Amino acid sequence: MGTTAREASGAARLAAPGEGISAEELQLAARNHAMPLEALRYDVTPAGLHYLLIHFDIPYLDESTHTLSIDGLVRRPLSVDLAQLRGRPRQTHRVTLECAGNGRALLQPRPVSQPWLSEAVGTAEWTGTSLAALLDEAGVAPGAHDVVFTGADHGIERGVEQDYQRGLPLAEAMREDVIVAYEMNGQPLLPQHGAPLRLIVPGWYGMAQVKWLTNVTVLDREFDGYQNAVAYRLRGDAEDPGVPVTRMQPRALVRPPGFPDFMSRTRVVKAGVSTVEGRAWSGFGAVTAVEVTADGGGSWHPAQLGPVAGPYAWRGWSWRWEAAPGRAVLGARATDETGRVQPVQAEWNRGGFANNGVQQVECVVVD
Repeated sequence: MGTTAREASGAARLAAPGEGISAEELQLAARNHAMPLEALRYDVTPAGLHYLLIHFDIPYLDESTHTLSIDGLVRRPLSVDLAQLRGRPRQTHRVTLECAGNGRALLQPRPVSQPWLSEAVGTAEWTGTSLAALLDEAGVAPGAHDVVFTGADHGIERGVEQDYQRGLPLAEAMREDVIVAYEMNGQPLLPQHGAPLRLIVPGWYGMAQVKWLTNVTVLDREFDGYQNAVAYRLRGDAEDPGVPVTRMQPRALVRPPGFPDFMSRTRVVKAGVSTVEGRAWSGFGAVTAVEVTADGGGSWHPAQLGPVAGPYAWRGWSWRWEAAPGRAVLGARATDETGRVQPVQAEWNRGGFANNGVQQVECVVVD
């Protein structure tokens, strides 16, 4: 499917000034869920707390009969079942996944879609087998350009009926750490997390991690399906063709201290010395520094970093806070090994993607 400027212009609707969250957005928020920020205490997020984004329906796939097909520009098309995949060499990677739209609801004007705040993230241990080895066995033919991944979830997005499909450049698909996964945290995948098979592409935003995987197709051209060419692109305006959303930008989150007010989620914290903690990650490399603010960005303080848990897993950090009575606004920003620094405010884009602006945790400090 080709994409015209007119088609691209329908990529997102912007909320009018003062427009509240719609019933349709609430419906999306009820089907999908974020990770409660108190779950930042876990090195590995329990499956039930890990964030979820489901574009269409959760399909039912019979594990006893399900097969994965590898076709297109290959010399030996393959069809492998779950038992055969489990019999291949195993890999386990601890990987942080973040939804590309995380933080969308905080932008002004607000792109109308799944209304994420800052919690659409989670870290799990994914087990599966090498995608590159499967492609090597199929024999990728000369001239290959992109690899397309098709999920069993089917629906309509902005008038386009489709299976959920995403493409990767061949070089990304052939990375040693990209896997066809069948386990999460040592257990078979749950239905909502893509059972029986899903793709894991460490470092990339969640839209690349195709669930309910049925097909892998090698193309001789750039994939121009909806989710690549229209949906997940960074656009400044409706006519902008944009650039693709790919790897996760550096980001740090604070695990909110104290205890919350039920509605506002404002934190109540006792005055005195306490430890503020959180996690930081980047899809471009290891996090090398985290800075913390308690005054909404007026001043920044270096945090103590925890151990590196892997090249694509979040890293813990902590900071000693001398909290004085009054109001405080906590936040944290990350720097990765490539020198990318998380901005205080992310650059706005029409789809609300890759918003890694600094989180604000409102606190009331009491004696």
